[in-house]
Amino acid sequence: MSTSILPVAVGDYLCGEGQPLLLIAGPCVLQTRELAFAIGETLAQINERPDIQVVFKASFDKANRTSLAAKRGPGIEAGLRLLEAVAADSGLPVTTDIHLPDQAAPVAEVCQLLQIPAFLARQTDLLVAASATGRAVNVKKGQFMAPSDMRYVVDKVRGSQPESSKRPGRSNVMVCERGTFFGYGRLVNDMQSIPLMRQLGVPVVFDATHSVQQPGGLGGATGGNREMVEPLARAAVAIGCDALFFETHPDPATSPSDGANMIPLDRFASMIDRLLRLRETVESLND
Repeated sequence: MSTSILPVAVGDYLCGEGQPLLLIAGPCVLQTRELAFAIGETLAQINERPDIQVVFKASFDKANRTSLAAKRGPGIEAGLRLLEAVAADSGLPVTTDIHLPDQAAPVAEVCQLLQIPAFLARQTDLLVAASATGRAVNVKKGQFMAPSDMRYVVDKVRGSQPESSKRPGRSNVMVCERGTFFGYGRLVNDMQSIPLMRQLGVPVVFDATHSVQQPGGLGGATGGNREMVEPLARAAVAIGCDALFFETHPDPATSPSDGANMIPLDRFASMIDRLLRLRETVESLND
């Protein structure tokens, strides 16, 4: 029996069944204004297509870095100022991670979508604080969680949404697949998790970048294999995801975080074009 997917409003966008593909993309972590604007410009050009809706994503703090010495980002105040500037320059809605409940309200003043990192997917106070802002919330499924476990996450977020932000036939939560731990230092993707989580009645995002991570790399840095990003994204599109998440950078080798997983910016638009053509084919088969 099919499940009705309640769409989620992200700014002026709707994410869910029958809607254009939502694309969440950007650098892993905020670096310079020039870099953020350059990536935002490319994403804004992609957003001119009628079959896609783009959200700019970058973190102001990578609070779960492997090493104490790793660079974390500019911090919440400078980060939010830069995200606000990117939104004004590109015209795109923006999103970022939050790690603590008291970050939710100030981030919601700038971002139309709040993102909960996978390691924090079960943190009740964080989920409640994010939902209480009235903004849409994207929760990444923990690498240690089964798809069915996300129903409790959905209940926490929906149950904490303020009445003033509720709309008939709408939801405020989407969930994100980003791989599951398989032994030590390995992630695998069970694509069944996408339709299984859609049975919860929420849109599902597929995080192609973090699905190819190789956790616990040498030297205190996480590794990865960017060549597998597009094949996994194709599989997610074919099975019916509502949104895709990628990290992109003009020179991934210089990124302070996740460089091995990122799609080079000059290859990004062509990859998105191939994925959208695949989605069009899949949708035509379902007519």
